[in-house]
Amino acid sequence: MTMKRIKGQWMMGLALALITFHYSLFTASAENYPYRSDYLWLTLPDHPNWIYATGEKAKVEVTFCRYGIPQNVEVSYEIGPDMLPATTKGKVMLKNGRAVIDMGTMKKPGFLDLRLKAAIGDKQYEHHVKVGFSPERLQPYTKNPADFDAFWSACLEEARRQVVTDKLLVKSEKVDKYSTDEFDCYLLKLHTDRRHSIYGYLTMPKHSNGRHPVVLCPPGAGIKTIKEPMRNTYYAQNGFIRLEMEIHGLNPEMTDEQFKEISSAFSGENGYLENGLDNRDNYYMKHVYVACVRALDYLCSLPQWDGRNVFVQGGSQGGALSLITAALDPRVTACVANHPALSDMAGYAEAGRTGGYPHFVRENQMLTTEKINTLQYYDVVNFARRIQCPVYLTWGFNDNTCPPTTSYIVWNLISAPKESLITPINEHWTTADTNYGQMLWLQKHIQ
Repeated sequence: MTMKRIKGQWMMGLALALITFHYSLFTASAENYPYRSDYLWLTLPDHPNWIYATGEKAKVEVTFCRYGIPQNVEVSYEIGPDMLPATTKGKVMLKNGRAVIDMGTMKKPGFLDLRLKAAIGDKQYEHHVKVGFSPERLQPYTKNPADFDAFWSACLEEARRQVVTDKLLVKSEKVDKYSTDEFDCYLLKLHTDRRHSIYGYLTMPKHSNGRHPVVLCPPGAGIKTIKEPMRNTYYAQNGFIRLEMEIHGLNPEMTDEQFKEISSAFSGENGYLENGLDNRDNYYMKHVYVACVRALDYLCSLPQWDGRNVFVQGGSQGGALSLITAALDPRVTACVANHPALSDMAGYAEAGRTGGYPHFVRENQMLTTEKINTLQYYDVVNFARRIQCPVYLTWGFNDNTCPPTTSYIVWNLISAPKESLITPINEHWTTADTNYGQMLWLQKHIQ
């Protein structure tokens, strides 16, 4: 097991800590790296890796700049546990553009979030920074059902039995606008069980007499099209067969307006994540998890597959589905995931505990006994326990979508060979360099 830290030396990390915000008339929204902005934040925890032992105090030096010049302004701040209400509030005046804020400590493993605001004229600039306390000791709230494996074995067996002759019904159409001299692109419709289908773009290398590893890429959350089927073509250019899929059975050639109408019918873009949650057999995500395995059934049926290497790769909801598929399907030989969603989702049921995306909370009646019971069968933490193949996991600390608390919980539960790329400054994104590096990591795991 190797634990990697992004960006090497601490002094290089200082530059990466520069944070600014895109802003409207009165408020600014978060962006980590300044782009054509007059203002930026610089926040430096006194531990360069942003990690402390429980009981150890964390201090953060704060600088707020205009045109790169430190400003003497008043900064108001709040400090609270990851994704939870503030427990401390205060104000500090920056002197020579700087101040040090004592964040205090935590008695139990977790993350504290320092939330900052500075007002300049009629505009407000915000920033936050999270630091961890013994995160390697974080454990899930979600229980591990005794019949978990039997449940999912039955689900997969049923789906395969429902499709005629135990084979996927596949409609494939070449997409010339996405095909190049190096690879062909196909739009697929795969029937994954009697009722459900998925669509996906398959990219297949050209000009090769050999056979290739396959990569399944599940999508992030939402009811949306595959907007950028050409964004990861370097997989095909480097000899991978890649399937970028959606999960709702919606043709990605539909218009944005059509997708918007369908999303509204689901009570919002992510309403499907609540659909049927009172019963494990009726939950919407059941057919989604099954569909990921059925997509691998298709990829492994291709004559161009090398017969050995099966990879899964994705971020957020796609990271969750990658980990889930790796646990469900023993054919998977390596898994790459960024900041996985759907992790310890019921965590908020315990007072003072952080939960994972989509952030079900008791206050909106989403964490009833029935729903918590269902979530046990669908939570990434219980799949992470079962993964046998090598895993490469990436996450950031400043992420408020898939918080570092739940990413660490997933990491701590994986007993398979694993490597991490921890990027403290990152919110809910990864860089192009990180994404390309994941492809290189998969190349090293070709058998």
